[in-house]
Amino acid sequence: MELHGKTIIVTGASSGIGAAAALLFAAEGANLILGARRSIELDAVAARISDAGVGKAVVLAGDVRNEDYAQALVELAVDRFGRLDGAFNNAGIVGEMVPAASMSLETWHEIITVNLTSAFLAAKAQIPVMKEQGFGSIVFTSSFVGFSNGGLPGMGAYAASKAGQIGLMRALASEHAADGIRINAVLPGGTITPAGGQGNAAVLDFVANLHPMKRMAEAREIAQAALFLLSDRSSFVTGSPMLADGGISVRLA
Repeated sequence: MELHGKTIIVTGASSGIGAAAALLFAAEGANLILGARRSIELDAVAARISDAGVGKAVVLAGDVRNEDYAQALVELAVDRFGRLDGAFNNAGIVGEMVPAASMSLETWHEIITVNLTSAFLAAKAQIPVMKEQGFGSIVFTSSFVGFSNGGLPGMGAYAASKAGQIGLMRALASEHAADGIRINAVLPGGTITPAGGQGNAAVLDFVANLHPMKRMAEAREIAQAALFLLSDRSSFVTGSPMLADGGISVRLA
């Protein structure tokens, strides 16, 4: 029970890595605040947690690009459970994959706002409560694509947003280490999710073969990495871009 009694926010919790994380964290004893845009899917994840009889989950649907929504998730955590131990700020999109010279400004803004601005808004809402408590752990879902030697064609906006997350994470980690707040990022490789080509055998096979391990990650495997960063096992870890990428960044290097 790595998260027994801890209250954790999970965004992007309606599917993919976020849903897998919600189920895993609940099994480890967490009280969860689940956020995403799709309320029906969020309710379904919460129902699975309730049926399992371990952990607790409440849901609040909304848009992570909205500052009021980021604050509402924090307030819900404190109102329901009296504290906020951690947050897995996981919501994000890949967006349209086109060369930068052909990318519309609308596409650029959408990807940057959903992936990077939302991370800033989440941390802005979460840090004051954690600072007052004297403890907390924040984890962002970045990507190997935003890491050194991780660039892929057609992913300029996505790479910029995920690299920006790493820069933001490191600055925040430095600012708040003395406050007892640890801030890290998990950097997945190709993961079998709706956004990662789930259901398309040709795409899955192509992406799998980019990895030295010759497979893609299951969403639960990335959730396990986030669990480590949120748990007390990582008590001396902050400012870390933690690769969970099946070695793809090694190959690209």
